[in-house]
Amino acid sequence: MRPYVLGLPRYANVAPLHHFLRLEGFRVLHAVPAELNRLLLSGEVGLSLVSSYFYLKHQDRLGLLPDFSVAVLGRVYSVNLFHKGALPHLARVALTTESATSVALLKLLLKEAGAGPRYERRKGGLELLSAYDGVLLIGDQAIKAYAALLPEVPETPHALPTRFGEVEVADLSTLWFQKTHLPFVFAVWAYRRENPPPRPWCKPLGRPGGRAWDGLGRWPRPRPEGSASIPSSSSTTSGTSAITWRSPTAWGLRPSPRPSASPSPLCFILSST
Repeated sequence: MRPYVLGLPRYANVAPLHHFLRLEGFRVLHAVPAELNRLLLSGEVGLSLVSSYFYLKHQDRLGLLPDFSVAVLGRVYSVNLFHKGALPHLARVALTTESATSVALLKLLLKEAGAGPRYERRKGGLELLSAYDGVLLIGDQAIKAYAALLPEVPETPHALPTRFGEVEVADLSTLWFQKTHLPFVFAVWAYRRENPPPRPWCKPLGRPGGRAWDGLGRWPRPRPEGSASIPSSSSTTSGTSAITWRSPTAWGLRPSPRPSASPSPLCFILSST
């Protein structure tokens, strides 16, 4: 019997997800998120952490493990835009070649900030700032680039500076939270619908004792009415946030047909943790 293939990025923040897994009946294939997206669709991996944006685009072909995601409420530290100058004035931005979700999130945030830069996919690090106004880095590369700018390591991550001379560091998850007051989901466990993962060994990947494993392969649970959209802008008055909502199609995403009681997948992606 061929082993089931589990896809994982080789990033430090993913290590806790697989450190204690017993490799019995499956093997792990490591690749960057953008490559894992392709491998899942081609069938070269059976279950993989994939970009949430990628899942939304291919939800008609993919199933989703319930109650589990790579998500953050506030600062994430490993998805950073290193830039020179104010965000609305950025003219050229180099994009990581490793991610789909982070790229889509950056474009949305900069559009909301009034920027319309020219984007180019480029491999490299902070040296790209000699030719670009901003560089989007993710994962270990983003963490190492940030660390290289620090004159000393602070006692707590909360004390990390965000300005280093003319270079500023914008944490995309923080910008998202400031805009929406919602968590952001960067990655989800997904599989091709015709090839669901063996239930016994995928349970350790999720919440221990979670009841949702009985619904493996089903749609996410219903959410409150009115939450099935994506926020496009917000303003704060007297401590309250007013959010303007747009449908998923406004961002080029087409929800697949689903039971009427089920929510838009964007509701799940934006509010699950």
